Amino acid sequence: MIEHRVIPNHVAIIMDGNGRWAKQRNQLRAIGHRAGLKTVRKIVTYAANQGVKALTLYAFSSENWNRPETEVSALMSLFVYALNREIKSLAKNNIRLQIIGDISKFSQQLQKLILNAVKLTQNNSGLVLNIAANYGGRWDIVESAKKIASKVLQGELSIDEITEEHFNLEITMSNLPAVDLVIRTGGEYRMSNFLLWQSAYSELYFTDTLWPDFTEKQFEKAITTFNTRERRFGAVKVEENIC
Repeated sequence: MIEHRVIPNHVAIIMDGNGRWAKQRNQLRAIGHRAGLKTVRKIVTYAANQGVKALTLYAFSSENWNRPETEVSALMSLFVYALNREIKSLAKNNIRLQIIGDISKFSQQLQKLILNAVKLTQNNSGLVLNIAANYGGRWDIVESAKKIASKVLQGELSIDEITEEHFNLEITMSNLPAVDLVIRTGGEYRMSNFLLWQSAYSELYFTDTLWPDFTEKQFEKAITTFNTRERRFGAVKVEENIC
């Protein structure tokens, strides 16, 4: 029994399994993505109610452009649909929306919707909902390196002054708590280029459940498992003997 239950400040989720969920039902992959959106609504609400400070969802990776054109088109349409449909609800429930990733490759319509949605919720003080769209962990690190290199070239920073702390200031979501827990649905056991810097000491939780079937109860199970982990961040307990 866990006496002092801790809610992770920042949870990140790789929402995997929409396509397989649809295939199991002899439906188009786009139907699976729509089913996944319903799960997003439930999980965002649950996270907010549990006191999670930040929730980051991997919606579209920089590698997802390599998927069939019809699927990519369906995902873009779903993104537009979700922003139009959900933004008022986010604002009403005091949820602040952030989009992380390179949005410049999206259509002008989608970019405008993203900027408007972010602006509409920017003063909300509740859960921060980060949607990773056209995002990649390597891209994130390279962009941070570029920003630091620019400061060096401009004489604002010397090479000897470059530290992990400087990277932390430039990396995506530097204004938020570190990622405590990464959940991946769908039965795969890899990070898939997601938050490589930010999840250096995250606890990892994998489940075979496909994303559309992921429930609040299973989210609770992930948090319970998180509470059984001993987070030492590379250190050891004082009473342990070091050989």
